[in-house]
Parts: sequence; structure tokens; C-alpha cells
Amino acid sequence: DGAYGKNNPLLLASNFSGTWPGLVGLLNTSACLESVGRSHSRVWTSESDWTKDDLFMSRLEEWCTTGRIEYPQTEISYHGEISSGASSIAKNIAQQIRRKRIMTLMLGDTSMGMINGYFGPRLLLPHGFTEHKVDQCWIIDRGKRISQKRIDDAYRFVVEKGITFHYGEKGAEDFDENATKEQLRDYLTVLDLAKEFNADCIGWQYQLGLIPLRPPSDFSEGLLNSTCRPESNGDTIVCSTEADQGNVIPMELMKRVLKAKNLHQAVMFHDVRWGAEYNGRFLWVLLNSGSCGAYAFNHDPDTLKGVHSYRQPKQYFPFAGGTFTGESLAGNITWARSYIRNNELWMDVGRGNVVKLPRDVRDSWWKGTNSEWPFMAADLGITQETLMAHYMSNHIAVAYGDIFSEILALSQELGFKVRVLSGE
Repeated sequence: DGAYGKNNPLLLASNFSGTWPGLVGLLNTSACLESVGRSHSRVWTSESDWTKDDLFMSRLEEWCTTGRIEYPQTEISYHGEISSGASSIAKNIAQQIRRKRIMTLMLGDTSMGMINGYFGPRLLLPHGFTEHKVDQCWIIDRGKRISQKRIDDAYRFVVEKGITFHYGEKGAEDFDENATKEQLRDYLTVLDLAKEFNADCIGWQYQLGLIPLRPPSDFSEGLLNSTCRPESNGDTIVCSTEADQGNVIPMELMKRVLKAKNLHQAVMFHDVRWGAEYNGRFLWVLLNSGSCGAYAFNHDPDTLKGVHSYRQPKQYFPFAGGTFTGESLAGNITWARSYIRNNELWMDVGRGNVVKLPRDVRDSWWKGTNSEWPFMAADLGITQETLMAHYMSNHIAVAYGDIFSEILALSQELGFKVRVLSGE
């Protein structure tokens, strides 16, 4: 609030750490400022004593001298090659959307002040999306009406389909079967709400409002983003954690493209949490407590094997409940993100691949962030500098498979301004 309406030089500076991820706050805050048209610059360092980071110090001097820090844009373009097949798929999906706008059920919005993730009807409607808002208190009220039989059946399903529950471990003595069943109560409640309002996809705020009242939403959201789930109709229901419309839009569009190409439809929601060099490549640790479906961990749409549920850290989540986590398997990916710039919706699109790390490296990176949360080590096809200097969120939507041309064409067909982020 204090920054808006002023034109003085403004600098966002952060550390670059997985344990204390200031970079997450920098990326989100920068996107928030961009959404309201407030100019600013970014700078970051991985040094604990930042005066020893020559590059950081030179950038800081540039800002002190000129009021801005300029970064190369060589990996950013505003067009990409689109095949005739990709164009045809995009046009068909766009026609379907024009006949019936995509309905997003919004369970709250602007989680923890993330105004960059809320677009509202004025921006959504021209691009084929609409929203219906439901207060999160409905989850508590409607949850009381969920029968114990449905909850027990859902619990039996997730156990039989292969989820490993880490009940009663050190520091998680209050995490038990009852905690998971309460999470399944919320899952079934949201499932019913989605059916009631004929929703195509969901934005679920949860925190901070429900933190002292209900268990974490992560387990429920992971199930919604999986085809293998209790009372499934065979499809995922795209669920964007923290009610982030900047991710629910690309996730839903990517899902439709994947289905049109006969690829598995699951799309993963992640945080851009941290990254490091490995074997000459810069790999990002993509890791968010909620909304990553089971397919990332097993590449089998009919099972939940590979999914683990640990108690969410008490530091953040006092109400006992489990995560929906695992190690993401290797494979080619397409990624995307929508955001506001100059009162218009933009879409960033890129390619990359998930990398399988040696166990010792994986464990070091995972434990250096949050070992309870789903893990993806990904080369996003751009340098660390390009992402840190130009990317407009700490959130990212990731799908297995090459749907780059199709999502690029579909974004353009629906009227989004498009940036291609690629080092190729």
C-alpha cells in the first residue's frame, strides 16, 4: 500500500535460499507490484554476507546510481513456432470455451495478500473464464452433512490405492487416521460444491483463514488434481491452491490440451522454491505444499502409489493434517503462468524437463527446503537470471509432455498477451 502511487526508485532485494526462501517473497511481491503498475527493480544473492557477492554489489551500485537494474531479455520473445496441428487443436478448444465459459469455483481469494493471483470477472470474462465465489465457511457448514460412510469409503479407497501414511512419527504424534478422514470430509464437501455449481475448476484459498479451524487442504487438493481419487468421474478437477487464478487458468487450459492430444490430463501446481547448478545445468526445486497430483510420482493414472502423507509442519499448520507428496519422475514438461501487466492478462509459456537426481543430492535439496512437500527438480529451459529477473510469480503450472505449441496457440486464440521464455 505504501509503494503504490509513488514514482521513487523501489528495490526488492532477497536472499537465494531454500531453507529461508526470500526469493519466493520477491517473485510474488514483484508480480503484485506489476499488477498495479508500480515500477521497481529486483536483486538477489545466495551469499550470507552479501558484500562478498561482486555481482550483487555491482547491481546494487547500478540501482543506487540510476534508480533501476536492467537485466538481459535474450531468452524472452513474444512469438513461437506453431504447427498446423497445434493451431487446429487450439481453435477447437477455444470454440468449446466460447460456447461455454470455464467456470472457476473460488473458495475465497487473494490468499495472504497475493493480489497478483486474483483477476476478477472484468479480466476473466474476455478470455473465456468466469468465477463463482463461495465463502470458505461453507466448507465447515456443508462438511457437517457429509456421511460417515462416504468418509470411510474414501479412506478405504486411498489406502487400497497405495498412499503411504506416516502416522504418529516424531513430531507428528497427533497425525492419525482421524486427521486424514477430516481432510477427506473437506475433499468430499468441495467435490459436492463443485458439482452443485457446475464448476470446471477450483481456486481454494484455505490459508490463512481456515488454518485454526480445519486441517490443511493439501491432501484434498492433491486428490482433486488426480484422476485416481474417491468418487472420481475419471477426470481431474483442476484445483489451484491459495485461490491463485494465475495458475488455475493455465492449469485448466493445459488439461484440455493434454486431453485433446491423448496425453494424461494432470497438471501440477508448484512453488518456484530454490535452485542450484547440477552437472552444468541450473535446476529448480519446484515444491509447494498442495495441489500436486499423484501422476507426477508414478505416471500411472489408475493408482496412488508413490504418494506419501506426512503431517504438515506444526509451525505453519497447528491443526493436524497430512500432505500429498512424493518425488516427481523424470520426463519432458511444458510450463505456464498467467499474470496481470498494464491491466491486461499475459501468459508465460516454456519447455523443460524433470531430472532424476542421485539420492544424496535429492535428499540434500529436499531436506534443505521442506521434506514433507512434493518435490520436482526441473530444468525450465532458461537461466536462473532470466527467471529471477523477469518471471511474474512464485507459482508455476507444470504438465508432462510437449504441449508448448498448443498452449501458446490457445493462449493467443483466447486473447492473452504471450511471452515465450526459452534459451533455445
